[in-house]
Amino acid sequence: MPKPAPNGPLITRETISARLRELGVEPGETLLVHSSLSSLGWVNGGPVAVVQGLLDALGPTGTLTVPTHSTHLSDPARWRNPPAPEEWWDEIRTTMPVYDPRTTPTLGMGVIPETVRTWPGALRSAHPQTSFAALGPRAAEITEGHAPDCRLGEHSPLARLERAGARVLLLGVGYGSCTAFHLAEYRVPTPTERIGWPAPGGGWEEVLDVSIDSDRFDELGHDFERDRPVVRGRVGAADARLFPLADAVAYAERWLPVHQPREEEFSDPRA
Repeated sequence: MPKPAPNGPLITRETISARLRELGVEPGETLLVHSSLSSLGWVNGGPVAVVQGLLDALGPTGTLTVPTHSTHLSDPARWRNPPAPEEWWDEIRTTMPVYDPRTTPTLGMGVIPETVRTWPGALRSAHPQTSFAALGPRAAEITEGHAPDCRLGEHSPLARLERAGARVLLLGVGYGSCTAFHLAEYRVPTPTERIGWPAPGGGWEEVLDVSIDSDRFDELGHDFERDRPVVRGRVGAADARLFPLADAVAYAERWLPVHQPREEEFSDPRA
């Protein structure tokens, strides 16, 4: 049975770079990109063409950053979609591969971040679950020093991106994917939790970290876009949004304590 014809529009590397420049992406800037390949239309060259288009728009002095999270390196007792049988938990923990920034694949991030992760010259941060990968002159500055007990806080690439004046590009995805909002969770009263992964020297490692929750980020993003300047446009068939990361974090710091109060008892890891 013949395959159906591809759905348009036809998108190329040149299409992507041109539309990004029209949107306002500037050569030399630092950009944190959350993306969906399928939202763009039929891309000639797939994720490789998308990364090339992003790099073309940023130019040789710009830096591209993407989330390369690997949340499968986590305690199977916490898995929910799907859950792991309890009788498997101990063996899963003892046989789970150790995080390696060169070889550990991403999970749930899409094919564009996975393509950036494997791109020549890409650098990746050290956190076993919430790493970021970057390409460009500021890649080392952004990815170094990612602390194991700070998934998305002050000692993560998000805080370094904020200091670098980065902007966020949502390319075919909504605010539910906006990791920048998590940085605000570290700056307001938030419960903590223990998280774990296989230790490099053998065994199981656990740390205490802030409990992160993106369940209401779409609502937060709606209010942010209503109240703050957000550039909107289209890249191929995809809706695109462009805004300063620092603006999003500052807005979330005010929004979260009012709209997403946490009732649990918690200890503040910063105290």
